[in-house]
Amino acid sequence: MKRYVQYGCGFSAPAEWINYDASPTLWFERLPVLGKLYTRNQQRFPANVKFGDIIKGLPEKPESCDGVYCSHILEHLAYNDFIIALRNTYVLLKPGGIFRGVVPDLKSAVMNYIEQYDNVDAPANELMRNTMLGVENREHSLSSHIKSLYGNSKHLWMWDYKSLAFELKKAGFVNVRQCRFGNSDDPIFNLVEEENRFAGAVAFECQK
Repeated sequence: MKRYVQYGCGFSAPAEWINYDASPTLWFERLPVLGKLYTRNQQRFPANVKFGDIIKGLPEKPESCDGVYCSHILEHLAYNDFIIALRNTYVLLKPGGIFRGVVPDLKSAVMNYIEQYDNVDAPANELMRNTMLGVENREHSLSSHIKSLYGNSKHLWMWDYKSLAFELKKAGFVNVRQCRFGNSDDPIFNLVEEENRFAGAVAFECQK
């Protein structure tokens, strides 16, 4: 039986996939007693989402996965953690297994910044907000410090296709190509991909 793993799934967790997320909220929701009482978020993680961090390594056997997918996750990692994530993803895949992913496209954001430069009052502000690289408000409360320490909402390293392909090949992946929504040869990816996540983004597919 084929095995497919998605990490950083959020609330999108199709039953045909093994779904992991490293959100502190998910960890708290899974606590006995206290987790059941947690009602801050109106939406709770689906029951089939497991807590797992690709940086620390997912609880999956090496070379056990036919496919791995992540959407808008890699840009939230520091560069060195990104390298670890690629390495751990590579280990998970069977030979010939497929890795697909989507990230915001830095090239698209920069080109839009240049094109709109003369048409907006503060183009730098637009770029920083659109790429989620800037820090608009620096919070000083204890809860905010804890959230910034353990949360992962900011973009830490942005990507374009050329740079992604370089890193993927360096990690050992082959047949690296830029892809579009729904164009995988393996239709199982259609169950996990969301078309709106491809807007203003760059997507890739490669194999072990």
